[in-house]
Amino acid sequence: MAYKTKQRELIIRFFETHHDESFSAAQIAEAIKEEGVSLSAIYRNLSDLEKDGRVRKVTKQGTHESFYQYMDCHDCRGHIHLHCVECGATTHLDEKESSALINNVLSSSSFTVDQGSTVLYGVCSDCAKHQHGEGHHE
Repeated sequence: MAYKTKQRELIIRFFETHHDESFSAAQIAEAIKEEGVSLSAIYRNLSDLEKDGRVRKVTKQGTHESFYQYMDCHDCRGHIHLHCVECGATTHLDEKESSALINNVLSSSSFTVDQGSTVLYGVCSDCAKHQHGEGHHE
């Protein structure tokens, strides 16, 4: 049991230092390979962390590849997340914009939004620039 706890702590420590990013299990395995944690152990721990609500699993659009983001950090609690379907980056919508969006939803329906679990999918400004060829003129 102690070994599983050590593995989980290594994964959590990794996420805490990269709390605004999403990673595949393989990327996590590569990052902590020096600690001797197997890929299967990473998948087991990610599954447990997901069940506990500490990690969110997102499948990249158009693929079957899954990415994981740590949700149990202070910066993530109560924020709406913006997830780029091109590069996989996840950022927070600022509080003022989040409140305006939530108030708009509440005023048009009686639906309650769980801000900490809400992810909006789209394309970040960097990827949008590359899609329109703006990044090639530097």
